[in-house]
Formats: sequence, structure tokens, C-alpha cells
Amino acid sequence: MWCSERPVSLRGWLRVFALWLTLLAPAALAADGAGIVLVSAREGNLQTLELSAAQELYLGQRTRIADGPLLTVVDLPSGPVRDQFYQHLTGKNPSQIRAYWSRLVFTGRARPPHEVAGPEHAIELVLRNPNALAYLPASLAEHPGLKVLLRLDQVPGSATR
Repeated sequence: MWCSERPVSLRGWLRVFALWLTLLAPAALAADGAGIVLVSAREGNLQTLELSAAQELYLGQRTRIADGPLLTVVDLPSGPVRDQFYQHLTGKNPSQIRAYWSRLVFTGRARPPHEVAGPEHAIELVLRNPNALAYLPASLAEHPGLKVLLRLDQVPGSATR
């Protein structure tokens, strides 16, 4: 009988709501047409960026492109934009990315990207450092000092599977 069942606690409702946000927020961003872009400073040293190079940079497999300067790779804080970015770029979900970086850091093979407080800080860092690379929602990349190097929503095979 339904009366004898335990009522759902506040904690249960919060878990359901958190799950709902986790599942729907990236979809809402994608449906918005926002997409994710990789940017550098317009006057910076990066002129082009291929998908494979971006994957290697954000997975700690390289720190520079060709024989160019050492790059500062910028990461946004945990959240839907970061999750969508790594899913599009690497095909890995948030827990897979955390496990991947935990192994690399523990073994001393690589250092994770430089995490900033938010998109505004990422833009500031990129504008100050000509060797910086960051990802942003496409709607924030219209700053006149930024150059879009790669659009993840337009890369064949990068769409969420």
C-alpha cells in the first residue's frame, strides 16, 4: 500500500535534482547553440590548432605545438561547461577525466591544466599570456582580443555520442 512506503527525504529530492541538472545542463548548452570553442589571444603565438593537438594538450601528452613555445593550458572549474568540453574533446566523462589525471599526477608524468575561477578569469589569463590556450562557451568568445582556434561543435566526430 502506498501509505506504508517511506516518504522521500529532502536528501533524496536533492539527489534527484542534482542528477537532473547533471544530465540536462550540458544538453541545454548544446541546444542553445552555444557550443564550446578553444581560444587564444588574437596577438598570441598560436595561429592554428588541430583537434588531435588539442586532445594531446588537454590530456597532458604534450606541452607545446611543433617546436613552438611552452603553452599554458587553461581549465575551467568543475561544472557543465567543463564536462561538455572534455566529452566533446576526448570522449571521456567527468569521472574518467578525474581518474586519468589522478594517475598522471600520482606517477609524476604530467601536470593538469591550470584551473581558473571562471570564464572571465580564463579570458584575462589568455589576454595577458600570448602562449595561453583556453576553452569557453562560444557566446563568451566574441571578445575582440580573442582568436577562436577550434569550434568543438563543428568538428566531425566530436559531437556527443
